[in-house]
Parts: sequence; structure tokens; C-alpha cells
Amino acid sequence: MQVAIQSFLNYCRVEKGLADNSVAAYRRDLERFALFAPLQPEEDTVREHLDRLFEAGLRSRSIARHLTTLRNFFAFLVAEGELAADPTANIPLPRQWVQLPKNLGMDDIEKLLASPDPATPGGLRDRAMLELLFASGLRVSELISVRLADCNTSLGVLRVTGKGNRQRMVPMGKSAVAAIDAFVSGARHRILGKRASPFLFITARGRMMTRQAFWKRMKVYGLKAGILRNLSPHVLRHSFATQLLEGGADLRSVQSMLGHADISTTQIYTHVLPSRLRRTVELHHPRGG
Repeated sequence: MQVAIQSFLNYCRVEKGLADNSVAAYRRDLERFALFAPLQPEEDTVREHLDRLFEAGLRSRSIARHLTTLRNFFAFLVAEGELAADPTANIPLPRQWVQLPKNLGMDDIEKLLASPDPATPGGLRDRAMLELLFASGLRVSELISVRLADCNTSLGVLRVTGKGNRQRMVPMGKSAVAAIDAFVSGARHRILGKRASPFLFITARGRMMTRQAFWKRMKVYGLKAGILRNLSPHVLRHSFATQLLEGGADLRSVQSMLGHADISTTQIYTHVLPSRLRRTVELHHPRGG
């Protein structure tokens, strides 16, 4: 089983080009399954494993993730001729409640963006990071990985490397461009000193900003802005998407900017836009007005 798992993980990393975080998640799920599973598992074995996860207190979303991992794993083994049939073929995914994404109103967003101190190099950096996060809808992992060479402020576009090493071009907006220029023109050099780094956003040690460090700083700015709950880098990403759709952007454009491989992932935002849907009916339905 361990040999089969390692072969599958190598396939995910090399041939599918999955990110390290995704491969690590697959590894954790499969090693948990391998604790009691035989080399040729049957459907009953998989169902027993899922029952144990439920008894351990995992929610339906987590159990669904485990089952999806197993489906991908067994599909790989079947394709490689290591397994005659997929034992998960007749096991349905657990039903889940759709969790609507949280987002901030523009008043809170404006307060948050104004929180960093522009008189300090770190404040200029953090302001640029927050502005870019809201202006482009980046994932936090994409934000901290932005390199100087990826950023074209004269054209107002950013090259982003997302999940699976897929690249996309996203617009940044005038406010984000101004904040980045203000940071790069002097503050970034003061933070780096005589050191060099290809990354746009760096720490006082001259290293790439980490997700944990940025999340902590964002919490501090949230408290300063009076935002005491539901604040994270992902909330700004959701706010970006919601504001675009409220403003009339089409779902395909938002999908492209967010870097969603499947539009079904983007469609969750239609659940949080009752006013937009109501206006659409009023404008376009013959009896909507």
C-alpha cells in the first residue's frame, strides 16, 4: 500500500503538476486509510473507513474530501493495472450544506486598507499587500509568491502562478498600482538593505513573506479598523469577487481572475447576490418590471 501511495503522489506532483499543499493533503488522507486497509481493498473496507471518520467527529465536508482522495487514488491504480476495479464507484459523496463565502462591505474594506502606517517601510509594504489582495482577488499563497518580474505597474497587470502551476494575467487597478509603486520606490530597498530578493513582498530578514506572518499582521489591522470577526486573506478574495459581480461583471470573467479551473466553484457567489439577481429579473423578464 505504501508503494502504491508513493507512486500516486509522484504522479500527482510530476504529471498533474499539483501544488505541494495538495500533494501533502493527499498523503495525509491516504496514510490514514492505509492504517487498516489491505492492498486490494473492497467497497466494504472503504465504507468502514468512512464510518470511522464520521465516528471520529469529522464533518461531511472533510469526509467528502477523504472520499475524493480515495477516488483519485483508485482511479490511478486501475489505470496502472494495479487494481481490477474502483471500490469507491458505488459510494456517493455525503450531502453537504453549501457554506456561503463571507465578505466585507466597502466601509470596512476602506478602513482596513487605511490601517497600515504609510510613514514606515513595513506599513507601505502591508498597504500594498492589502490593496493588491482586494484589487486582484489573489489567494494568499499567490500573493506572497509574487515576484518583481511578475508585476507590470505601467500596464497595471500582474502575472500570477496559481494552483497546479497554472498562470493567469489579472488587472491590478489604480489604487493597488499606486500602493505598489510607493512601496517599491524606496521602502522595499530600506527593508532589504544590501540583500537581494526576487520576491515583491519581503520580511525584515529579507525573506519572502509567509502566510502565517501576513495573516497575523492582517488581524492587527482588522482590530485597528474595528473588524473583530470573520477577517482573513480569503475574506478579501471573496469580497473582491462579490464586488465585481455586484457591479455587473460576468461569471466567466470572475472565474478567470480568481483562477478557478471549474466555473462551478465560482457559481457559489450567485447565492450571495440576491439584489443582482432581482435586478436581472426586473430588467430582462417580460413581467419582471
